[in-house]
Amino acid sequence: MSKPIPIGAYEAKTHLPRLLREVEAGQSFTINVRGKPVAELRPVAPVEGARADFGRRMRDFMERGGRPAMTAEEIKALIEEGRD
Repeated sequence: MSKPIPIGAYEAKTHLPRLLREVEAGQSFTINVRGKPVAELRPVAPVEGARADFGRRMRDFMERGGRPAMTAEEIKALIEEGRD
């Protein structure tokens, strides 16, 4: 990821669609108000591993009408995983 580019709040508001395209491409921005940094606009980290799988497993559970196709221990593990 590249070094954040400082921009003013007005520019961020006025050019948000363009800035979001640049963020998708990996660029980051620091948004300043009166020269003071107040926010960052940066790419988010992709969801990987167990957290990405959690949503799929929970959807499968709900599609079965909330009826478990797994043990109570597996259900508890899913619940705990969602609390991270």
